[in-house]
Amino acid sequence: MHHAFEMLLKAALVQNSIKVFDKRFGRSFGFEKCLNVAGANLALSEEDSGVLRAIDALRDEEQHWHTMISEGLLYTHVRAGVTLFDQFLLASFGEHLSDHLPHRVLPVSTEPPRDIQLLIDEEFTQIAQLLGPGKRRRPEARGRIRTLLAMEAHAAEGVLISKQDVDRVERAIKAGQPRVSVFPRLREIASEVTGEGMDVKVRFVKKGGLAVRYIASDDPSEAAAVREVDLEKKYHWSATTLAAKLEITSPKATALRRKLEIDDDPSACHRFTFGKVSHLRYSDKAYKKMKAALDEFDIEEVWREFRPGRSMVHS
Repeated sequence: MHHAFEMLLKAALVQNSIKVFDKRFGRSFGFEKCLNVAGANLALSEEDSGVLRAIDALRDEEQHWHTMISEGLLYTHVRAGVTLFDQFLLASFGEHLSDHLPHRVLPVSTEPPRDIQLLIDEEFTQIAQLLGPGKRRRPEARGRIRTLLAMEAHAAEGVLISKQDVDRVERAIKAGQPRVSVFPRLREIASEVTGEGMDVKVRFVKKGGLAVRYIASDDPSEAAAVREVDLEKKYHWSATTLAAKLEITSPKATALRRKLEIDDDPSACHRFTFGKVSHLRYSDKAYKKMKAALDEFDIEEVWREFRPGRSMVHS
């Protein structure tokens, strides 16, 4: 499924005259790069991107480490993947997946699809039981912890799973901390199920999550908090490249960022500091927000009101 989506994303990008070849490395884009470019240029929502990030993270953990995933969680993600593949194939090429594959080869489970939050709660309870005194099933518990950590990709970009992450989750569960504290990001996702039988469709959606607290990726002191890792991948736009992509001048891009308060949004902007030098970098959220604003506002009016050097007075 991971490889199929990579090929589909590349095909859709090429169909829209968007390059998928990186001249610097002499090879085509990998999955993560394809996903970032597709999210910025094609009809791929944040929820859809989250499904693909989760599939990518689950596949990586399975390939490079030991994981355990329940039938319910596996089926939900595979079925959601098939739903999204059909949706994206139709949007990009006007074709349905059923035009190429008969229904009998699509994923079928002996269990009906269930709410994702219920499945996560069951998995968390199972992990706590496996880590109980005298169980001697710690490796299985840690494999299941990796699966839940991978699922945080639904709600955040750049999720990487380290031994330190698994250790701090294990400590938190053993200490009796609740699931909402140990995996705060997983509160942000929900699933919608429509249809029945082989025609069932599963979609992941975002819901209002609890406030989360971020700590450094190498901070060992906190057992239950969200680690923000690989920030350079998440905030990969410079102000100049962002303006060029939007096809406006850098000063006008600055004015638009001021209007939208992009530089004050930590999910859209991050300041990197190297010694005495610091600079701002922007995420795909900044690009999408600014691109949508260009369709809504007159950039010339935005320029007159928010141009650099103009004093900002708020009533």
